[in-house]
Amino acid sequence: MQRVAVHSVGADVNFVSNRFPIYKYKKKKEGEGEDEDEGEDEGFELPSKREMVAREAAQLLEQQKRLSVRDLASKFEKGLAAATKLSDEARFRDTAALDRQVLLKKLRDVLEALRGRVAGRNKDDAEEAITMVEALAVQLTQREGELLQEKAEVRKLAALFKQASDDARRMVEEARAVAHAEIEVARLAALRVEQALEEQQKLCKSTEKQDFEETRKEVQEARRIKMLHEPSRVMDMEHELEGLRLQLVAKSAEASSLRKELAITRRHEQDKEHLYELEGAECLGSYLRIISCSETAPDIYKCSIQWYRISLEGSKKELISGATKAEYAPEPFDVGRFVQAEIHLSNGRKAIASTTAPIDPAPGLGNYVEALVGKAGAEFNVIIIQINGDDVSTQSIHNFHVGKMRIKLRKGRSTKAKEAYSASMQLCGARGGGNAAAQGLFWQAKKGLSFLLVFESERERNAAIMLARRFAFDCNIMLAGPDDRAPLGT
Repeated sequence: MQRVAVHSVGADVNFVSNRFPIYKYKKKKEGEGEDEDEGEDEGFELPSKREMVAREAAQLLEQQKRLSVRDLASKFEKGLAAATKLSDEARFRDTAALDRQVLLKKLRDVLEALRGRVAGRNKDDAEEAITMVEALAVQLTQREGELLQEKAEVRKLAALFKQASDDARRMVEEARAVAHAEIEVARLAALRVEQALEEQQKLCKSTEKQDFEETRKEVQEARRIKMLHEPSRVMDMEHELEGLRLQLVAKSAEASSLRKELAITRRHEQDKEHLYELEGAECLGSYLRIISCSETAPDIYKCSIQWYRISLEGSKKELISGATKAEYAPEPFDVGRFVQAEIHLSNGRKAIASTTAPIDPAPGLGNYVEALVGKAGAEFNVIIIQINGDDVSTQSIHNFHVGKMRIKLRKGRSTKAKEAYSASMQLCGARGGGNAAAQGLFWQAKKGLSFLLVFESERERNAAIMLARRFAFDCNIMLAGPDDRAPLGT
């Protein structure tokens, strides 16, 4: 066989593989159409999506009436994306088809040049190959026509989807605008209603205030007219009551002075020598001192002294335990009673000094204590003078807290004593001498622990005693001094 040189192929030819495909050419039988030949060549058959796109379009058009505006817009957006994808695939197919046309043309040129250089059986094979290439070119031309038609349909669908998407977007915008407009109208209506309510409330308030002022003026005018045209008996009764009150005060003062004169007369009759008498205000918050009123009276500090409480009728005489000094400060138990001091002289005789009237309460002390009871307790600043009868060297300020259930003595966070009300607790005024006796308080927290405290004022000392006894009485405890016997309610 004669060797024939084959010219080189141009560089613009793109071979898919490194060898030619094996083509089988079959002659067409009678009665057979070209469709069978086309069906046999599966290598160049491209899948068509026309039916799939048409089916999806039909489904979208079918569901358009059932979908909401937002869902419809979403569906059209998806359809537009699918159409864009199909358009891109069609563009890719056009490029591939153009490449195949160029390849077939160059292949045909090569085969034509080869047929002119070969002879015999090789020439027949070359002619057969040229015939197959021409058939392939015809098939490609048909495919290109179909692709162009599909491309046109895809473009139509893309345009349809784009228009539908624009319509859906426009519908969504219109619905949103309508909703915004309705919301704004509702907001304005609510604002108008709120303003109307506020105006109505202001009007009602002003009307009520005006009616109240008018009613008040009418009542005042009616009272003025009544006072002018009809003399009031109430005013006469008030004047009479005021006069009676003044007379009662004068009679009380006169009776008190007569009682004092009577007590002095009786004391002179009992003690003709009248060696001693009491000096000081006979009221709570002061202190009494025994003074000599005769030149023959012995020195009071060399005599034995004992203080007593005497009932108003004079039938009961109660010893005040520990009160053995020349000075004594009355405490709340002494209010409404006489206070008497017995002085035992060195020659065995006995002198008596007594108050001319019962001890009077301190003005305003009761109201002050009631206010403290309402606060459920109080704290007082005190100084510790003695602990268990021994003097304290360093005197500092402590807090004396009187509560509903207990009494506590502390300094800052350090607690000296904290005891609940009990039968062993004792509380009374200081029964020693000195000018500060009216501010002193004796407190036995428990057996074996006692304090002598000094308050800032007589008022606070007496208030602390009354408050503690009030809370202790609520706990069924009678809080008093040593050997004191006080009636309930004092």
